[in-house]
Amino acid sequence: MARVRFLGPEPVTVPELGRTVQPDEVVEVPDDRFEGYVCQPANWESVEEPVAKASKKTAAKAPQKEEG
Repeated sequence: MARVRFLGPEPVTVPELGRTVQPDEVVEVPDDRFEGYVCQPANWESVEEPVAKASKKTAAKAPQKEEG
């Protein structure tokens, strides 16, 4: 599960999570819905990306071996 922080000024009910989220609260969200939260930067910020996404970034940054 990924984690995001709610940045809004007042508590908000998030039906997908089945609960109310308080301002500045960090919550776990399904990995496949992570982008749906962080695409709203006025309301949510990333705390911990989904494992698969983080692995892709690490793999992309890994140096490539030269053939020869």
